[in-house]
Amino acid sequence: MSDTMNLFEKAPVPQAVLKNALPAMAAMLMVLIYNLADTFFISQTHSDILVAAVSLATPVFLIFMAVGTVFGIGGTSVISRAFGQGRAEYAKKVCSFCMWGCVAVGIAMSAAFLIFMEQILALIGASADTWEPAKTYLTIVALGGPFVLISNCYSNILRAEGQPNKAMIGQILGNLLNVVLDPIMILGFHWGIAGAAIATVIGNVAGAGYYILYFLQGESTLSIHIRDFSVKDQIFTGVLAIGIPASLGSLLMSVSQIIVNARMAGYGDMAVAGMGVAMKVTMMTGMVCIGFGQGVQPLLGYCVGAKLWERFKKIMRFSFFFSLALSAVMTGLCYLLRGSIIRVFLTEPASFDYALTFTNILLTTSFLFGVFYVLTNALQAMGAAVQALIINLSRQGIIYIPALFLLQAMLQANGLAWAQPVADLLSTALVALLYLWTSRKMMAVPQE
Repeated sequence: MSDTMNLFEKAPVPQAVLKNALPAMAAMLMVLIYNLADTFFISQTHSDILVAAVSLATPVFLIFMAVGTVFGIGGTSVISRAFGQGRAEYAKKVCSFCMWGCVAVGIAMSAAFLIFMEQILALIGASADTWEPAKTYLTIVALGGPFVLISNCYSNILRAEGQPNKAMIGQILGNLLNVVLDPIMILGFHWGIAGAAIATVIGNVAGAGYYILYFLQGESTLSIHIRDFSVKDQIFTGVLAIGIPASLGSLLMSVSQIIVNARMAGYGDMAVAGMGVAMKVTMMTGMVCIGFGQGVQPLLGYCVGAKLWERFKKIMRFSFFFSLALSAVMTGLCYLLRGSIIRVFLTEPASFDYALTFTNILLTTSFLFGVFYVLTNALQAMGAAVQALIINLSRQGIIYIPALFLLQAMLQANGLAWAQPVADLLSTALVALLYLWTSRKMMAVPQE
């Protein structure tokens, strides 16, 4: 732990932040590439209907990833604070709880998806043309549920013990394998949307396998052995108290996208395809900023556990300005390249026009992503469960979903796109206020 303690406690702030955050950002870039790959190679079949089917199915599949975040972000917060307090054995028990929680919940979710597949397809607004391809995709990816949870969980937890590079390798391995297999299975074997789903499952199995092997080789100070599994001593409640609010952001993102797609389906499959691609353009900024925020969180959590408030403030100051510059640059690049990016995915003039209009709208507030995710991860690092819950309920739920219906009534299809910028502005203001209130309150408590 000496190298980890040096990084978390002694290293210069820019070095500590970038050393922990850059691997997380690289890993999220691979997640981005992996998300884009399915749509890109499906688009090479020159069927915008299949692009629409993938756009409909992806938010449903992302629910698995959101549940993995429950254990990943929750476990990271508890483990990093435990290390700051010198409680290594407790951290091992938390890590094992996360592993077996992923296995049990993943199996249950897979079974539920397969049993209720027809109802899910009706809920997401699948049309007569997109029903069968969306069903094929979701049926196959549901079979890999437990591996999706494990892969997404431990890509976070390894950063809690100062292993950002190994956390990155696991994510990159799975996502890179998926990207390599996509053209082979979609275009080479002519398996179409089934090939995209099979590549996704294989990639997640590989990523989960890497993390499991890492622990079994004994390289970690943590553990996934069943003998270390426990729900006692606030392990269960500690992980879920932070993990559920954190995952609600991702879960509500999936739910809200499902609602958007269902509402957008009223304007035709080309509108659904256009919105799906527009969201992917904006995702380029979002995923990089999510990675930066996740990379900073263990550093902040360690400072909270060790009560190193001056270092905490220095890390936050650097992270705030770096993330703001990062998201502004990424937003500018996406805006300049938006037409070229959209043409990669769509061929029909109608779907292209929808995508360009929606992209212009969504990019108006994406420069705020960096600040939003840094402040959100800071709340999670402080163990501020209620505040984190408020934020994650608000951005993609309490604010966003009502805005969808209200703005659609006012602006039709464009209103469905404008709901996201409105939610971005209001939720960023809210998280800033909650962070200031929580941090001042916590730092005012006398050190023991």
